[in-house]
Amino acid sequence: MDILLAAATSFEIQPTTDFLQASSLDRLSVSTLITGVGSTATAWSLMRQIDRHPPDLVIQAGIAGCFTGRPPGEVLVVEEEVLADLGVWEDHRFKTLFDLKLTDPDTPPFSAGRLINPYRKLLYLTALEPVRSATVNEITTDPDRIRWHQQNTAAVVEGMEGGALHYVCLQEKIAFLQLRSVSNDIGVRDKTKWDIRSAIRRLNEELIRLLQQLDQQDNSILEPTNQSQ
Repeated sequence: MDILLAAATSFEIQPTTDFLQASSLDRLSVSTLITGVGSTATAWSLMRQIDRHPPDLVIQAGIAGCFTGRPPGEVLVVEEEVLADLGVWEDHRFKTLFDLKLTDPDTPPFSAGRLINPYRKLLYLTALEPVRSATVNEITTDPDRIRWHQQNTAAVVEGMEGGALHYVCLQEKIAFLQLRSVSNDIGVRDKTKWDIRSAIRRLNEELIRLLQQLDQQDNSILEPTNQSQ
């Protein structure tokens, strides 16, 4: 199984990179890709790598802010992504592309306005809680916007690259997973309340465990599953 491990920054997956250099996996070939921060850089980096060498599976890993008060270091698997700031703020509310009728919410790869991971066997293999994530270009700190996200997206975490991963892999029909480890509550950027060290440690513990689990699987686990199944 040929796996591409992607992250926005190298420090988020450094422990796993060290593990891969020091260990051998029997059935996996794992390469790493540092995409840079944000959806634009991530989409370009992923497509460039996929064009050169299409992987069987892309795993994206990183830390994230949380809307729902999860403890730092809790690792989650993202089942659904919402492009949460693609639209316009108007009349004291946010209107998405779908609200504006600029595109249909069921136009592929979207389903009801969301980018949903159909690889249920992979999601199950992680043994992590599947959640919805909001992808943004501007990290959310304003209380009104936080409330809007909580009420309208039902997202648990917020990141800057996940939407690009889901969009690209759904379009290219490549299996994918996104792991996020909570580093902080979303709000005012008071880094004294963040715990990036714990978030990275736990993220990489789960990431290494996942790779070891995948090393025992055959490629049938990469088959997509209908949502009704």
